[in-house]
Amino acid sequence: MPSELLGRADSSPQGFRSAGVTVVVSCLLNVCAYSERYNPGGMFLFNILFPAVAVLVEGGPSADGGPSVDGGVAYTPLFHAAGLAAVAMLLPWSMLIQRVLYGVKGASLHSVVSSFRFNIFGRALLVIIPVWTVITAVLYWAPLPEHTLSQTDVVWFLLATLLLTPLQGAGEEYGFRGLILRVAGGWARGARSGIVVAIIVSSVLFAIVHLSSDLRLNLNYLVFAIGIAVVTWRTGGIEIAVVLHSGFNTLGFLFDAALHVDVIAAYDRSAGVGSATTLLPAAVVVLTALVVWIRTRRTGPALTPSPRGVHGAGNPAQPGTDAQRASAARAEKSAVGRN
Repeated sequence: MPSELLGRADSSPQGFRSAGVTVVVSCLLNVCAYSERYNPGGMFLFNILFPAVAVLVEGGPSADGGPSVDGGVAYTPLFHAAGLAAVAMLLPWSMLIQRVLYGVKGASLHSVVSSFRFNIFGRALLVIIPVWTVITAVLYWAPLPEHTLSQTDVVWFLLATLLLTPLQGAGEEYGFRGLILRVAGGWARGARSGIVVAIIVSSVLFAIVHLSSDLRLNLNYLVFAIGIAVVTWRTGGIEIAVVLHSGFNTLGFLFDAALHVDVIAAYDRSAGVGSATTLLPAAVVVLTALVVWIRTRRTGPALTPSPRGVHGAGNPAQPGTDAQRASAARAEKSAVGRN
């Protein structure tokens, strides 16, 4: 069943789930990043505005018998795009929170070198996307609920998916494996306990916001999140996490459009919908994490380079990734990228 396909549930059409999930994530980001001098709330504008505009433009029951949200608003390409865009806004919002509240450049959420490492991203694409293609084909092998789509709608669904789903997956990664992982790591006293707390908190929250009552699906979400968090920690960046999440989501939505899948019926996450294949996505992520762990077992997690050699060749720089870190002690508590 497509309900087994993790991640795309973030933009699934069950009511205003895509907006609701992003609202919850935004709340979590605001709580994690709380400061007496600033408590941002602007993200809620995007969470509500994007799907609301889609409803106003194309609201009303589905006239052609196609899928509709909660039996009301038609699930159109515009509504699909609005849900994706709302979640994608978590990327700049996470960077803004880090910059305003902690005085650290948003670019530090990319990696320990404060830039997106396209060489790592490219190699991950070459290895992971073929694997996701096979897994997606297996998950869609059985007959799925279908509905009628015009050729124009199919084209628009495909365009929205190709243009926005990679950003949607990246938005979640910057929110969960970026900001939340980093902030939660600062709640513990030491670096080792910090990474444990960071992975647990970010992963549990990731599973919760998917709003499933099925045991297998929740286990899939949790293991998926833990695996990606480990990959992010060990590689010192978000690049592989983005490939894992965005690649899986994009392929799934492409299959939905090409096969005219009734996404309303297909993305049910109520109790009992899981099956033996539900944990396949999590298994792929666990395998990826294992490979990354083996490749970094001698070097350990990637570290922030020492600025101007201040810390010496043998000592890792304090986390924070730029000279604007508030203090070494505070940065140490936020360090989730070192032993």
